[in-house]
Parts: sequence; structure tokens; C-alpha cells
Amino acid sequence: MQIRLAYLAVLRVFGWLALPARSDRAKDAEILILRHQIAVLQRQIKNPRLSWADRAVLAALARLLPHGQLRELRLIISPRTVLRWHAHLVKRRWTYPCRAPGRPRTAQAILALVLKMARDNPGWGYRRIHGELTGLGRKAAPSTVWQILKDAGVDPAPTRSGQAWRAFLQAQAKTILAADFFHVDTVLLRRLYVLFFIEHGTRRVHLAGITAHATGEWVTQQARNLLMNLEDQTEGIKFLIRDRDAKFTAAFEAVLTAIGLRIIKTPARAPRANAIAERWVGSARRECLDRMLISGERHLWLVLTEYTDHYNSHRPHRALQQNPPAGRADLPADITGMRVLRRDRLGGLIHEYAQVA
Repeated sequence: MQIRLAYLAVLRVFGWLALPARSDRAKDAEILILRHQIAVLQRQIKNPRLSWADRAVLAALARLLPHGQLRELRLIISPRTVLRWHAHLVKRRWTYPCRAPGRPRTAQAILALVLKMARDNPGWGYRRIHGELTGLGRKAAPSTVWQILKDAGVDPAPTRSGQAWRAFLQAQAKTILAADFFHVDTVLLRRLYVLFFIEHGTRRVHLAGITAHATGEWVTQQARNLLMNLEDQTEGIKFLIRDRDAKFTAAFEAVLTAIGLRIIKTPARAPRANAIAERWVGSARRECLDRMLISGERHLWLVLTEYTDHYNSHRPHRALQQNPPAGRADLPADITGMRVLRRDRLGGLIHEYAQVA
């Protein structure tokens, strides 16, 4: 732009120096011809486009003419136009660079990590990925994770929540233990029954037993085994939620009421009344059982034991501020030099991420 302005200025100076050699008659004729050409162009083009260099040359030459004579000329510009050009020039001169509005950009390391987790775990939604980031000490809002997935074309998983029991569970969560059954069909179409207990306050799961023939006596014995394993951990538990399955016999209730538990039976055909237990069954199926074939009872026990350990020790929970039931170790103050490593469980079916130096 500056080179063009210098070129036009030099060209006009040489043209000015050549004017004294010409006669007044030739110059008057040239002026008349140029005026007529301007009049013709103004009839055809109302708003001609001028470059920055053209504006500078016209403004400089206009200052050389007397004020009265300037009014008589048929110019493509007006005094108001020259003033507007000058105001725009002043504005550009005194405009300072400023930071773009809005929040700062998300770090590329977090972008790459979110997309890596989304690729490694197709069933994870933005809340699940945000939980893993929280465990790794990466600061990012859930909405930021959602936006990263949306920009990358990865749809977040649907959120599910039980509204009916929320107030009750929040007030009594630490005192509630839930029990439930679910079944698994093996590769040879043999049906196995899984009995588990889950603590509402900590979301810790206790895998009680697996059998092909679930009877009342077997369920009662599993309840005794659970109380022996928990020992003094049952002091704060006051309620047990269960459904109306006939396998929960009077002997089963007697074992639990002997330590002061109150049995609460859910309404018939109301799985949401035991929503936290049902939620764990759904998680176990989606993240583990629906993605592999079970050969037998021992195989199912090994798989569910491994998944339960992952669920209790690593998997984040929204109700626990994205912490696992067993809690997390304190993160170091400086994590800039830390690396993130992936640990595979169940042969790579489940991935865990940990911070290492």
C-alpha cells in the first residue's frame, strides 16, 4: 500500500513539472475534456471505489487549491468525504490491539485427551469423560467437554436420572443398602443368577454370589456371608431396599433385621423404586456383559469381580462429584510434567487412565 502511494505521488509530481512547458490553451482544453469525462462517469457510476492511495493523493491535491475554486470543480468527492477519510485514518492510528472477547481457548492437550477418550470408549458421554478428566487433574467444565464432542461430531450419550426418589435418597443415602438379582445367559444358553448389594451413600457394590439355582436358602447364606465380610461397616446402615422376589424369604429378612436393618419392599413392577441397583445392572450390561460372551459360572464370577473392582476403585460417579466409591488419592500440585497412561482391564474392554511422572 505504501509503495503504491509513493508511486502515485512521484507520478503526479513529474506531471506537475511538465505543465509549465505546455501552453495555456492546451491546458484549458485538457481541463474541459477531463471535466466532461467526469460528468459522463458521474451519470453512470454514483459511488466510485477508491483505494487508500487514491484517497491520499486526492486529499493532498485538494489542499493546494483555493477554497472558492475547489467548490467550482466537479469532483467525485466532497469535503465531507475528505473529513470522513481523515476521521477513519485517526481511528486506525489510535486503535490498540485487544484480547478477543469470551473465555480463553481450551488447551490443545485437553482437546486431544477428550477426543482420545471418546475414541477409546464409544459408550462414554460427556459427563463420563469429564469425570475422567477430573480424576486426572485436568480442569475443564462439563459444557466444554460437550462442546468439544459436538465440534468433533461425537454425540454425547443420553443422560438418565430417577426423579421420583431423589429427595428420599439424598436424605437417607448413607443409611440405605439395596439388594437385587439379575440374570446372565451363557454362550450355551444356560441362565445364571447374580445377587449383589449396593450402598446408596458410597455407591460401593458388593458381589454376593452367582448360581444357576437361586433358592431361598442360598440367598440367606449369601446375606450371612455379606455381613461377615462387612463386619463393623454395617453400623450406619438402617434400611434395605429389595423387590418382592420370592427368593427373599423370611429367613433372609431375619438375618438382616437381627442387626437392626429395616426391610423396605418396592412396589410391584416398579424398578425405579430401586433405581440405584437397577442403574448398576444397566452399567454392568452396557460396559461389560453385553460386549462379551460368558462361558460359565466361573467365567462370569471372574468378569464381574474385575468389573466390580473397576467400578468401586476407579469409575467416576456424578453423585460423588466425579469420584469413585473408594475415593481418589490427592493429586500433586504441579501436573504439567505428568503423563497420562492407559490401563486396560478385561482384555482391553475397559480403559482406566492414571497420572504418572
